[in-house]
Amino acid sequence: MNKAQKTEIIDKLRERFSRYPHFYLADSSALTVEQVNKLRRACFEGKVEMKVAKNTLIRKALESIEASRYEGVYPALKGQTAIFFTENPKEPALIISRFRKEQGSEKPILKLAYVDSEIYEGDGQLETLTRLKSKADLIGELIGLLQAPAHRVIGALQSGGQTIAGVLKTLESRTGD
Repeated sequence: MNKAQKTEIIDKLRERFSRYPHFYLADSSALTVEQVNKLRRACFEGKVEMKVAKNTLIRKALESIEASRYEGVYPALKGQTAIFFTENPKEPALIISRFRKEQGSEKPILKLAYVDSEIYEGDGQLETLTRLKSKADLIGELIGLLQAPAHRVIGALQSGGQTIAGVLKTLESRTGD
């Protein structure tokens, strides 16, 4: 690979690291070509972009964006590295978990996940990552929590009005007798 090709790859990686807020690094070295193709297909269906690149090129792309921001990522850049770029922070974890179950394997091995500027290191974090809530889910929950007291007040006022109306109607019917 000549210098121009390396520069082109670094530029493409930099663009992806800048575009996607979350990424995962995994070791896919023990996977067969058929398994890698299945994993890529699952990623495509889950709107996750999977790329395999040399660790030095990944490091240079990250350093060109903001070296100190990705300081915790660099130690994971060893061996063969597959990068999963995503908008949804938990989708790659779900894809990897499903893929492992389907294949009956512990591969690919999660090296690291960079989610909302937080670093999750090691394969043991995969279960935690599958339970992450997306931004839309969290906003929905927050709106629901904020609306709940208002709904209770409105419900109480409406039921209270019906109770008062019922009492008045009863009193009216008694006075009419």
